[in-house]
Order: sequence, then structure tokens, then C-alpha cells
Amino acid sequence: MMVGSLIFFVLGLVALIKGADLLVDGAGSLAKKFGVSELVIGLTVVAFGTSSPELVVNLLSAIRGSTELALGNIIGSNIANVLLILGVTAIIAPLAVKRSTIWSEIPLMLLASLAVLFLVNDGAIDGAGQSAVTRIDGLVLLLLFSIFLYYTYGISRVKGGTDNPDIKKRSWQKASLMISGGLAGLVLGGYWMVDSATKFATALGVSEAVIGLSIVAIGTSLPELATSVVAAWRKNVDIAVGNIVGSNIFNLLFILATTAVIRPLPLTSGLNFDLTVMIAAALLLFIAMFTGRKKVLERWEGVSFLALYAAYTGFLVIRG
Repeated sequence: MMVGSLIFFVLGLVALIKGADLLVDGAGSLAKKFGVSELVIGLTVVAFGTSSPELVVNLLSAIRGSTELALGNIIGSNIANVLLILGVTAIIAPLAVKRSTIWSEIPLMLLASLAVLFLVNDGAIDGAGQSAVTRIDGLVLLLLFSIFLYYTYGISRVKGGTDNPDIKKRSWQKASLMISGGLAGLVLGGYWMVDSATKFATALGVSEAVIGLSIVAIGTSLPELATSVVAAWRKNVDIAVGNIVGSNIFNLLFILATTAVIRPLPLTSGLNFDLTVMIAAALLLFIAMFTGRKKVLERWEGVSFLALYAAYTGFLVIRG
């Protein structure tokens, strides 16, 4: 049973990543063919595509009632994005960080993390019977997300868009086929991953939350890891931190919110600690911008991030 679940988990992960790639490539090509600006493509197609694995896994988890897995996936992905992905990327090449990322986007990520912490702790704050990210909480987060989109659009208009040579023009038939194949890969891969993850939790005797915080979170973050590592290897590191921070904001304000609107996500025992780790990681990233070389995430800081992530993963194993 365990071997079969592992095979389907890996197959699901491959289908998710390939599906996201096909969706972004096909949709970007179709948009470019019909004269849609690079700016709009970047704000919609690419942003959605890079976070689609987390979105699909969470939506399927909510539909199946695996709410622990859904909440754990978002928290775990955000922790992995900062401590694991930025850690590995900074070791390959020091990461220069834009001023707007330091003073606007990282604080916004921190604010979004704090908002989720407060919204999910109904019981501790106002004495509610159960602590959860409710449908009302989800709508509040979606409202914050609309403000973030407006901010991003305004920044992009000021800075202007650049032509992306990676987006190729294809026939509408081929682009449509790629989009259809990408969506199919996302749905099928997400189903396999969620189903396998719940079976893992049952077989290992651990909670779905722990599986979501670790295996599923790392799996759905692999597209960001691959993108960041390739960018660092090619010395295109000026926007690496901004991309990860934007992904984390997207995870909290859109994916988590959308999932909560479909099905409220109850807070399970221990997840407050993981929420605190997520907030601490965001705060640590902000502090790192002022230690050593200013506005640069240096290699020794990357090593520190990786060490902290290893310690956190070890704690999850013991707790599980």
C-alpha cells in the first residue's frame, strides 16, 4: 500500500509540475497571439500558473474534506519558500533585493501572515466554540488580495513591461491543446497527490496537517525551487526574492482564502506553532536585508535559512 501510494504521489507531482508548465506556456502563447500585453500576461497567466499546484491541491483537499491537509499545505509551502528555496538560491548566488520588495512586499507578506494567525484563532480571541478560517475570513482575505493586485498593477505600470522571449507564438489550436492538457495534468496530479498524502497519513499514523506541512508543501513548491535555482545559476537573481514573496502573498490571500470559501478550515492542535514559524521566517527575511551587505541575501544567510528549515523538518518528524 505504501509503495503504491508513493508511486502515485510521485506521478501526481510530475503531472502537477508538467501541467502548470503547459498551462503557462499555452495560455501565454494564446494571449500573445491575440495581442494581450506582456504586463497582463505576467500579472494573470504566469502568476496563476506558478501557484496552480498549491491551488489545485487545496481545492481538491477542501472538496474531499481534508481540511488539515489544505491548511498545512499553505503554511508549509510558505515556510519552504523562504527558508528552503531562498536558502538554496542564496547559496548558489547572493540575492540582490529591490527596495520596493524590502519596504512594501516583505512587510505585506508579514501582515498577511499575521492576519491569518488572528483570523484562524477565533476561540482564543473572542471565545468562539471552534477556531477556523471561516468563509467570512476567506472573503476578507480575498478583499486584501484585490488590494494587493491593484498595488502590483500600479507598480508594474510605473516600471513598464518588458518583452518576454520565453513566451512563443503558436497556433491557437496548439495553444488550446496545451491549456487543456495542462488543466488535465493539474487536476489529475492534484487528485493523486491528495489521495496519496491522506493514505500516507493513515499508514504512518500521523496527522494530515503534518503531511501537508512537509511532503505536500515541498512537492507543490518544487516549481518555484526549480525556477529560482535556474535563475541563480544564470545570475538572473535580481527578482528572485520578489517572486518568492509574491508567491507567499498569493498563497495566503488567494489560495487559502478561496479554499476557506469552499469549506471552512478548522485550526488543529499544533498548527499555531507552524503559523508562528511562518511569521518568524517572514520577519527573519526582513531582518536579513539589514545584516551584512544591505539589500542582499548573502550565502551565509542562505546557509542559516537551510539550517533552520532542517531543524523545523526534524521537529515535524518528532512531532508527527
